[in-house]
Amino acid sequence: MLKRTFVAAVAALAVAGLAVAQPGAKPNDAQIAHIAYTAGTIDIAAAKQALAKTKNAQVRSFAEEMVRDHTAVNDKALALVKKLGVKPEDNPTSRSLSAAAKQKHADLAKLSGKAFDVAYAQNEVAYHKTVNGALESTLIPGAQNAELKSLLQTGLKLFQEHEQHAEHLVTALK
Repeated sequence: MLKRTFVAAVAALAVAGLAVAQPGAKPNDAQIAHIAYTAGTIDIAAAKQALAKTKNAQVRSFAEEMVRDHTAVNDKALALVKKLGVKPEDNPTSRSLSAAAKQKHADLAKLSGKAFDVAYAQNEVAYHKTVNGALESTLIPGAQNAELKSLLQTGLKLFQEHEQHAEHLVTALK
């Protein structure tokens, strides 16, 4: 469960796409931890927005899963960084994610009914695709701690299942 929920937090990177601090720069473990925590917080907010707006049972179920996973991961991720002696470090990526999520939240707030449901589900698909790419190209290679790296690798496999779930949701809504 820890592995699945940790990946869920990292997934929120897709809300805005992965922005690296500087071109060619790889985040360190402290920055990866902050990115993961920020991502979890962002996806909790997105899912809570969906829960407040949707009347669709499938969207509600998906959003409840996101709240559950990301809440658990924030708790577990903080416990892991404490165990590893890593203090999460704010960075341009986490700040960029927060700014983009704020804009996406505002855009989705203007929608209602099926238009909201479809836009939320499509955003979740894009989000998962971006996260999987970020895990493969940036976060896993950038993680120096073996336990963190292993957790991210296991999470990537699990998160690919979340991407499929989101794709099925989009199909069901159309």
